[in-house]
Amino acid sequence: MKFFYLLLLVVVLAACSGPGQKKSALDARVDSLLNLMTLDEKIGQLNLPSAGQFTTGAAENSDIAKKIEQGQVGGLFNIKRVAAIREMQQIAVEKSRLKIPLLFGMDVIHGYESVFPIPLGLSCSWDMELVERSARIAATEASADGINWTFSPMLDLSRDPRWGRISEGNGEDTYLSAQIAKAMVRGYQGNDLAANNTIMSCVKHFALYGAAEAGRDYNTTDMSRYRMYNEYFPPYHAAVEAGAGSFMASFNEIDGIPATANKWLLTDVLRKQWGFNGFIVSDYTGVSEMIAHGIGDLQTVSAKAVAAGLDMDMVSEGLLTTLRKSVEEGKITEQQITEACRRILKAKFQLGLLDDPYKYCNEDRAKAEVYSAAHRAEARKAATESFVLLKNDNSILPLQKKGTIAVVGPLANNRENMTGTWSVAARFSESVSVLEGLTSAVGATAKIVYARGSNLHEDAAIEERATLFGKSLNRDKRTAEEMRNEAVRIARTADVIVAVVGEGAEMTGEASSVTSLELPQTQRELLKALLQTGKPVVAVLFTGRPLVLKWEQENVPAILNVWFGGSEAGDAIADVVFGAVNPSGKLTTTFPQNVGQVPLYYAHKNTGRPLSGPWFQKFQSNYIDVSNEPVYPFGFGLSYAAFIYGDVKLSKSTMAASDKLKVTVDVTNVGKYDGAEVVQLYIRDWVGSVTRPVKELKGFKKVWIKAGETKTVAFEITTQDLSFYNYDLQWVAEPGEFSALVGGNSRDVKETKFTLQ
Repeated sequence: MKFFYLLLLVVVLAACSGPGQKKSALDARVDSLLNLMTLDEKIGQLNLPSAGQFTTGAAENSDIAKKIEQGQVGGLFNIKRVAAIREMQQIAVEKSRLKIPLLFGMDVIHGYESVFPIPLGLSCSWDMELVERSARIAATEASADGINWTFSPMLDLSRDPRWGRISEGNGEDTYLSAQIAKAMVRGYQGNDLAANNTIMSCVKHFALYGAAEAGRDYNTTDMSRYRMYNEYFPPYHAAVEAGAGSFMASFNEIDGIPATANKWLLTDVLRKQWGFNGFIVSDYTGVSEMIAHGIGDLQTVSAKAVAAGLDMDMVSEGLLTTLRKSVEEGKITEQQITEACRRILKAKFQLGLLDDPYKYCNEDRAKAEVYSAAHRAEARKAATESFVLLKNDNSILPLQKKGTIAVVGPLANNRENMTGTWSVAARFSESVSVLEGLTSAVGATAKIVYARGSNLHEDAAIEERATLFGKSLNRDKRTAEEMRNEAVRIARTADVIVAVVGEGAEMTGEASSVTSLELPQTQRELLKALLQTGKPVVAVLFTGRPLVLKWEQENVPAILNVWFGGSEAGDAIADVVFGAVNPSGKLTTTFPQNVGQVPLYYAHKNTGRPLSGPWFQKFQSNYIDVSNEPVYPFGFGLSYAAFIYGDVKLSKSTMAASDKLKVTVDVTNVGKYDGAEVVQLYIRDWVGSVTRPVKELKGFKKVWIKAGETKTVAFEITTQDLSFYNYDLQWVAEPGEFSALVGGNSRDVKETKFTLQ
């Protein structure tokens, strides 16, 4: 092994010292290694199988180990723990001919073992420092446990809550999602990928996966390129600008060609237009799935994928098993394979794996840094900032720690479901449930009584479909009436009722699309029965998507949306319910009145017949059975404080292309509590060469304001904020009239106008 690295060093030095050599030292090292490789070894680097979890000592005899030894594997995923990873890495660097180390990837989506709120929930914090810190902690823990590559962030814009994976993204807005994209990449990758506590990010899913028809996972997407560039592409582009090391192709087709083999998408847009120079991996079996799409057999689709710019094949092994034949038949060139291999090797060099293959395999560091008390404290704080107070009649919240509090609901005493979807490394049994969090918070000052009240869903088959990744729902075999009667009986003994309702962790996420967005009927019946007791009811709502809450908004006095708060969810909920933390979360998705309004989002276009005046108006764009309005608009969220906005002021009424326009607004906290308010700036372009949205988010600031205090919040508008892609996909700022709108959500805003000369 020492001889090999000495030989490699000699070749590298020779490559770097040649006359006229202009390549970077990194490129020279990659070239030197490529020169030693056979075609089959290059193809092997493009193969990414799923490892599964081996028992230490068993890996050596596995089929994957044999492939690693033969140089047929470039990386592995779905394996954790230092001992297991070291064992697989050892096979690569001690038994394969060229001793090239492996990449080790995992779905570290919203934390590793210290789990943070699901991404949709975390986006509702509107706190970019917190978002970046969550990714930094995830990278610290994952890298300590042997992982060096994460399949995150997911930047698929989604405006359809039927789509289960909306929970993994950042909501409906392109500007906010772009800011989160940059924060996540910075958090994972830090300033130095070669450090042992950073990991390479993988932006997914490129592209448009969140716009699947009918909200059905893996389904077709179809949209204009004008819409792609203005609405769906910016978050991905922001991640490129932040230096993301890798991208993942999406399952869906674009313009009739699956993304995995779409040259326009992977090469023309991502590489040539945006300058991305990392590597691109398929999604799980994304290569072989193109057979079902109908564009060829395994050999054909594999060749098409590489020709389009794909570098690595996750699980399908189509590249591994067919590319040599395709080269021999002239369907693809060896140079195309070499370029794909080059990008993967470059990533390994950037991560420092060629210098120290075991740099992520330190068991002492894993013991000290994974699931530490400090990290769990950060996760708890992040959860409190993600919660959104949707309703609080008569200031029921915060509750006082006195009397008797009834805690009721199918999610009240369920640790496994606190962390939400894609928490594959979580310690489910150690998560804090709502019942545990509330009980711990009150101590001896109040009495907590508990009843399950209902199952999560009346249909046992649906519950069974929502029990992936070890998140048991522990279905109760009693009848719905028996459970409900028990809940009512204990509720009558209480002063206030906390009803913990909503979805299970795997009712959203991959392969969890739905056609109904309402609470399951059995939970609705439980809420009705609890309300009939006459006691105050606080609904603590778990969800990974916008739900239809029209009935709940009309009938339940207080609603706190807690998404899925992570490892420390129960304690974080107690912090907010009892007022130790004032909720400050704001929705990043619109909540519709019913599923028939979907897609419903704030940045829509006007029609030629927009609704004017109150609903209903015949021959205008509205429904005859329900208004156009949502239950809760984008950006909405209440507080225990109360904020009022002054008029919006501008530094001038006209601006030239080179100018900067200052926007200010006074925000006053007229409530009794200190609190944070997310002040939001929207822009409207009144006349364009193409139609423009009714408003677009262009800035936000989260501001802490003490009770009785007024703060002046300032924004700066540049022509960049007024620019868009026109019909010819040129980035332009067109002169004309604009509005600046500022408020606490997308609906309730103060407006003033200005002109771009």
